[in-house]
Amino acid sequence: MASLTYDLTLAGLSVGAAAALTGIGLVVTHRATGVLNFAHGAIAMVCAFLLRQLTVEWHWPLGLAAAFTLLVVAPGIGLALERLVFRPLSVLGGDPARSLVASIGVFVLLVGGAVLVWGPGARADAPTLVAAEPWGLLAVVLAVAAGVTAVTRGTGFGRDSRAVVDDRALAALNGVDTNRVAAAGWAFGAFTAGLTGVLLAPYVRLDPYGMPLLVMEVLAVAVAARMRSLTVAVVVALGIGVAQSQLTRLHPTGWREPLLQAVGTNLFVVALLVAALVLPGIGTRDALPRTATARVATPPGAWIVAAVLFLIPLGFAGSDLHTSVQVPALGVILLSLVVVTGRGGQISLGQAAYAGLGALFTALLAAGRFPGLPALPELAALAVAVLLVAPLGLLTGWPAVRRHGLALAVATFAVGVGVSRFVFAQPYATSGLALGRPAGFEDDRAYYALELVLLAGALLAAHGLRRGRTGRALAAMRDHEEGASAAGVRVPALKVTAFVAGAALAALGGGMLGMGLRAFDPGAYDPVRGLLWFAAVVVLGADSVLGALVAAALLVGLDEGARGGVAAALIGLLAVLVGRFPGGPYESLRRAAAGLRPVRDVAPTPLGAAVGRRLRAAGAATPAPVGAASAAGATALRPGTGPRTAEGAPVRPSGERPVLRAPGPRVRRGVPGHPVLRARGLTVSYGGFTALDGVDLDLTAGRITAVVGPNGAGKSTLFHCLAGTLRPDAGRIAVGGRDVTRLPAHARTRLGVARTFQRLAVFPTLTVAENVRVGAEQGHVVDPAAVERALRLLRLDGAVRARPAAGLPTGTLRRVELARALAGSPRVLLLDEPAAGLDTDEVAALARVLGALAADGTALLVVEHDLDLVAGLADTVHVMTAGRIVSSGPAGEVLGRPAGPGGAAPGRPGAGTAAGG
Repeated sequence: MASLTYDLTLAGLSVGAAAALTGIGLVVTHRATGVLNFAHGAIAMVCAFLLRQLTVEWHWPLGLAAAFTLLVVAPGIGLALERLVFRPLSVLGGDPARSLVASIGVFVLLVGGAVLVWGPGARADAPTLVAAEPWGLLAVVLAVAAGVTAVTRGTGFGRDSRAVVDDRALAALNGVDTNRVAAAGWAFGAFTAGLTGVLLAPYVRLDPYGMPLLVMEVLAVAVAARMRSLTVAVVVALGIGVAQSQLTRLHPTGWREPLLQAVGTNLFVVALLVAALVLPGIGTRDALPRTATARVATPPGAWIVAAVLFLIPLGFAGSDLHTSVQVPALGVILLSLVVVTGRGGQISLGQAAYAGLGALFTALLAAGRFPGLPALPELAALAVAVLLVAPLGLLTGWPAVRRHGLALAVATFAVGVGVSRFVFAQPYATSGLALGRPAGFEDDRAYYALELVLLAGALLAAHGLRRGRTGRALAAMRDHEEGASAAGVRVPALKVTAFVAGAALAALGGGMLGMGLRAFDPGAYDPVRGLLWFAAVVVLGADSVLGALVAAALLVGLDEGARGGVAAALIGLLAVLVGRFPGGPYESLRRAAAGLRPVRDVAPTPLGAAVGRRLRAAGAATPAPVGAASAAGATALRPGTGPRTAEGAPVRPSGERPVLRAPGPRVRRGVPGHPVLRARGLTVSYGGFTALDGVDLDLTAGRITAVVGPNGAGKSTLFHCLAGTLRPDAGRIAVGGRDVTRLPAHARTRLGVARTFQRLAVFPTLTVAENVRVGAEQGHVVDPAAVERALRLLRLDGAVRARPAAGLPTGTLRRVELARALAGSPRVLLLDEPAAGLDTDEVAALARVLGALAADGTALLVVEHDLDLVAGLADTVHVMTAGRIVSSGPAGEVLGRPAGPGGAAPGRPGAGTAAGG
């Protein structure tokens, strides 16, 4: 028994050592570049194939071939990737979204290239570089880890790399050559990938698809180490390896036997699921590249061409028609990615799992093997399979509620791998399954016609998720999740809805594909194919339904009509270049064509010129619009220059109130003079630092309250507590007598608490009017007419209303954000530095609008640096220092600013000094 334990431990250490090498490479690459290198396994596979080519096919000496592969080719791949792929992305802003998609593109490109060069088959004659016993592998792992640690802690380069880990932008400002650090990280990461590949190749299946996935399954090691600690990565890898080996000693009987066997051979997958779904995630920023402008509707002619092309196969026969049967089915699967990724902005690397479950459940239901259900006809089986798989979208929808960016990518990838290993690869679930076609649609032509009908239904469903209230909410969540939540969008529920709808579409497409192939083929739903499908949808336009159909035709056509691997190589190449055209090739070509189109000067007719002169003359006689106030109007409204009450509050001319009215329906927002929002004893601490220390605050209907203070005073923390984006450690917040302390931002918005952001939170792919409509549809009072009122109030009801928000001036975007907040008829309006980025005239116009809102009964809170604006606008000012309110009262008393020509009190600094930060 002791000998068996020892032998199994040695075997486990061998596996764990190889996993530790992968973990070291992933951690070092991420620490130096911020990129989670999904191509790590593909680099390992390419190096393993190259070493075999050099030794077995070309008869190089093993030592020379290994040195060339590991010391020249592998680091060269890393340097090439850094220089040609990821450095241009860092120049564009270092967006982890594009970096993630590019790394998946590299994965797909290398897999496709390997298939082109070496074919899709497996190789069993890879050379052995280190013996199977663990001591050699452990020595390599320890030497590599010790070398990295020594360089990191004992050299100037190590200090530079640690600086880059903490803050790459700040390190660059301090003179660190971040490109050199990134290049070294990529070279070393590729070296460890190559080393892993050549060490594993003799003992695993060496093929272009299996080995990259096998290497990426040990991603759990790096995730458990939070992409930082080499020691944790090595210990976790060795521990999992030994545990997996020891599980082979157990031999239970009955239903537990296949389950234990599955766990025993896939313990790294179990660890990946736990690390991805349970442990704290890595990365919080958005995971998808965003289009810069509102997407232009697909021309009708393009749809006509697409319809004709999809009808042409009805005239095919033989193998051409049989191949074409796969296109509509794959098109439906890719539409599921359009819904999740393009519409909802959520990364999903596990859609292949839902497609495979759709095919598997359809086959089981048709064969009468699904527990608790009788045998069903094929079409009914497909429908029931879709209904059964759709709720399973919670497997990826639930993590998406709490995870973003790289964490969500890892979670969805883990789900896809887990389903593949624990369902598709298990004989008890898939052995002996055959899948027929519905009665009356057995031949390829009839079945293709049925697929077109189902595809049309899927297109209508996807179209419905782009239009209307749901479509606007999805676009808002995709463009700016916090802004969408502040507008009242139920972001968690909407995320789950997107994943459930995506799972249903993927299941429909998977079942169609299985019936088209007349069998359930687990290989057709491999996680590697899921990465390929994701890359194809993203590069051809994630939000483009037509792009999904083109991708389906391209993937099937190239795989069948050309040498294997061409489709993957082409999609991978396009994904590598995703930073150049984030909206997809069609969008890039459209914008390029628009730039080349000559601009002609059109002279007006005499009648048109006369009308123009009359309109300009009439406009000169009307008051200046908001955002473009006249000099006189700006002076009259400039803070500190108008009359004030004895308490120091500004006197708002009664004649202005009828001009500017709040946009909501005529409902009472609050009783003037009575608190609408009460905060008591708010306390927030960060690692021993107290940001808020027992803060009390009342926001009263019809009054403007301002909070000022120096940097670090706690203003932003207080604001986030009131808005619902931060939960206080202690204290209570009530709106209209209801405790909202534990309610999220979107729930508070629906109770009448609206907010704006210091950094603009508009939805760039929506037009100005659509931005405002989101607030009206999701806010406190749903009133379609509020959109027009808000647009008129903020002078956005002209031609600008139809323009996409992307590219508009800052002043206009501030008005758009404020109009969206007002469209929901809030009782409380929280404004986070509303004057940031505005010129003098725009600030004056803003003060005029806010005064009108207060006169209409809205309670306003302003956190602002501009003390002149605060002095001339606020009824009550609170001064914060060190997390406490140290002074409160009328603006004239607290700020010590008597009304004067300049608005600034003698001996006091100008705006932005006392209230900085």
